[in-house]
Amino acid sequence: MKFSLGFSPCPNDTFIFNALVNKKIDTEGIEFELFLEDVETLNQWAVQGKLDISKISYGVLPLLLSHYELLDAGGALGKGVGPLLIAREPIALTEVPGGRIAIPGQRTTAHLLFSLAFPEARRKEFMVFSDIEDAVLSGTADCGVIIHENRFTYQQRDLVKLLDLGEYWEHETGAPIPLGGIVFRKGHDAALSQKINSLIRKSLEYAFDHYPELPEFVRSHAQEMDERVMRQHIDLYVNNYSLSLGEDGAKAVRTLLQTYERIHQRVGINSL
Repeated sequence: MKFSLGFSPCPNDTFIFNALVNKKIDTEGIEFELFLEDVETLNQWAVQGKLDISKISYGVLPLLLSHYELLDAGGALGKGVGPLLIAREPIALTEVPGGRIAIPGQRTTAHLLFSLAFPEARRKEFMVFSDIEDAVLSGTADCGVIIHENRFTYQQRDLVKLLDLGEYWEHETGAPIPLGGIVFRKGHDAALSQKINSLIRKSLEYAFDHYPELPEFVRSHAQEMDERVMRQHIDLYVNNYSLSLGEDGAKAVRTLLQTYERIHQRVGINSL
């Protein structure tokens, strides 16, 4: 039995899935066809139903529930892990909605959290997350929402933080931040879903057992990121919620779905 599997080349995803895709664990007769893509591409593919199993932003989950189920393992949730709003120089938060905002993809959790904090903002430019700092530095955007490793490096480029959107979410909802999850195409029996979920969990358990070793699979896809930043990335985004959502994680996902619906009704589909 073979399934297509997509996740990002970022250290948190390659760390979680290394043992699975490179057969460091027994995959119990299941084969995986691997697709490594940025999360916004994966989000778009998920809307189209392209892959069997995929990492997605929780911001796109409301559009997927008819044809995918959310798995319990492999995701990224937590506190203090949210996206940051940055600029070249300090800007009053009251001025942000009138500016040009660089966003890492329309269907991302980052966009949802930004929309929660700034529902009146309209001048949004959607782009790959790795291009956002350059857009702000060049003046193409007045400010931008950064995720992933850029959280650790933006200050090196003399950029300043305007708002931690994750802290804003936590203050407003009291819930951990659901950043990304793993979905599995509907139509299979429950036993198979449980097996896929178990394999992802075992893959992460293998990674934890060998940490802080960084597998070559992680290193080779981390571009020019140094080891310190790779480990910061993993430490921030991979935790007990990645092993299992648990009740707190499941509640956070429900809160996000409710928030999506509320913002969708307030600002309209074109803004989300």
